[in-house]
Amino acid sequence: MLKTEANPAGLPIEAFDGIRAGVLADRSQFFKDLSAQFYGANRKDSKVSQGLRDSFWLQGMQGGFNALYDCIKAFSETDQTEDLEKFDVPTLIIQGDDDQIVPIRAASLLSSKIVKGSILKVYPGAPHGLCSTHKDQVNADLLPFINA
Repeated sequence: MLKTEANPAGLPIEAFDGIRAGVLADRSQFFKDLSAQFYGANRKDSKVSQGLRDSFWLQGMQGGFNALYDCIKAFSETDQTEDLEKFDVPTLIIQGDDDQIVPIRAASLLSSKIVKGSILKVYPGAPHGLCSTHKDQVNADLLPFINA
């Protein structure tokens, strides 16, 4: 996800430094705030429940500081291109086009070009947490893919 010469569509390191700073300064408030973007609760007409946001907060609070810090580094700074080029199994890639956490152009749109024969499904208006907010649609796409 990091903006590099090889990944010009990525995000600058300052974005990830801000995430690290937020986790270290006030992990609890960081996860409460992040849940809005994660599920699109900050969008007009959102129907995301407080319970879902609270569940996200609880999961974030269960991670230790070292694990969270290392996770941020791993998901933001690891170039997965070589691994994706080696995929030799059917691959379904799903992402919402309103993902406020991972830019679609630097993620699914790019990885679907790298993974040979992959199937890309883009959900209009869906957030990063679409397995919760769009679970029926995800399940409807997963079952035929698995059965194929």
